[in-house]
Amino acid sequence: MKYLKVHSEKCTGCKACEEACSQAFFKEKTAEKSSIRILENEGKFEITVCNQCGNCCAMCQPQALTKGANGVVTINKQECVGCLICVAECPCKVMRYHGRENIPFKCIACGVCVSKCPAGALELVKE
Repeated sequence: MKYLKVHSEKCTGCKACEEACSQAFFKEKTAEKSSIRILENEGKFEITVCNQCGNCCAMCQPQALTKGANGVVTINKQECVGCLICVAECPCKVMRYHGRENIPFKCIACGVCVSKCPAGALELVKE
């Protein structure tokens, strides 16, 4: 299984990971188009990202969400009907979408954010 392991206690809130993610997939540096989010709570930072649980796969009526052999949940954009049930029902609240498109997006454990984190708060794990 492949996933992104987070070490929130190391996070400085620089948001380099958010920028790297949105730049890699949407060619924009914006938190709204990042699969990883940094939230501040009482001076501490929390990293939220998909843990690849796969619960969303069962909710997807057109079966556009699948969990691969490597454990990563991916979205088939040709099969997705844009109902956004996966976004509403995601137990970790990490399935994303932005207003101009009804096609959701999520972390696919690519690791681009790991290479940009100066604090070492992210780790790409393969078990």
